[in-house]
Amino acid sequence: MTSSKSHLALLQALQQKLVAAGKPAVESRWILSHAARLSDAQLAARLRQPVPPDVEEAAWSLLNLRLSGHPLQLLLGETEFYGLRLKVARGVLIPRPETEGLVEQALAYLPLHTPARVLDVGTGSGAIALAIKALRPQAMVWATEINPQALQLAKENALGLGLEVTFLEAPFTANLTGLDLIISNPPYLPDSYRLEAPPELAYEDESALYAGPEGLDVARALLPQAWDALQPGGWLWLELAPENVYTLLEEAIAQGWRQARVFRDLAQQPRYLGAQKPAQAAAGLADEKAGRLASGRN
Repeated sequence: MTSSKSHLALLQALQQKLVAAGKPAVESRWILSHAARLSDAQLAARLRQPVPPDVEEAAWSLLNLRLSGHPLQLLLGETEFYGLRLKVARGVLIPRPETEGLVEQALAYLPLHTPARVLDVGTGSGAIALAIKALRPQAMVWATEINPQALQLAKENALGLGLEVTFLEAPFTANLTGLDLIISNPPYLPDSYRLEAPPELAYEDESALYAGPEGLDVARALLPQAWDALQPGGWLWLELAPENVYTLLEEAIAQGWRQARVFRDLAQQPRYLGAQKPAQAAAGLADEKAGRLASGRN
């Protein structure tokens, strides 16, 4: 038995509901494609054909879940990040388009054919680490994560994509040293944001979202650990909130980071912090120590 309603008519009905709820109209196509188990191209070819009743029922069920606050990515079971298809799961941070900008900034400091040593701190689903490995195959990439569920998901994504990344269940830099680049999308929302957060955030890992009164507890703690883990001349790249990125920039400069500056995302919001460990950091410390010894100071 088939419905008299065409795929196009159902698509338009879904779209109307989404737009009325303030959701992007394009989500109607993703929902119907998922319900019908069709690719976007296959759906386009069947727009004038009748919709099977089970597909229509599944589409409306997905729509109702979406309108109740379920993230679209969790309904679909996957998302796209920098051209990679990644599995997503409840309780794990969902990769967002803004983070693609962070990867783009960092890639400019990773030559294509250089075996750089890279660490992704707080990898979540593995999005950043896997994107860097895919685009800089010569790089040796590590990724740390303290959420066991997220770590397992990241490993599954790496296996599915055939990308080799070393995942470590550890906080921050896992005592790694001699790294050329550290990149992280740490939790950066202030605790007060919980009161106004959209319902979608309730499906993600709170520890990957919120970080104290200013939203900087994790990023602030990462600065000295990144310094110790990077070799002289190495780079640190962070994604932060427009409200707190300049605060951390000032702190990074005060701690001795060089070429520290803030970059804007596609919406022209200040979001990415890049900072370099001085190339002469090791030598400078050695000279200082030698000076103390020569003067008899400890």
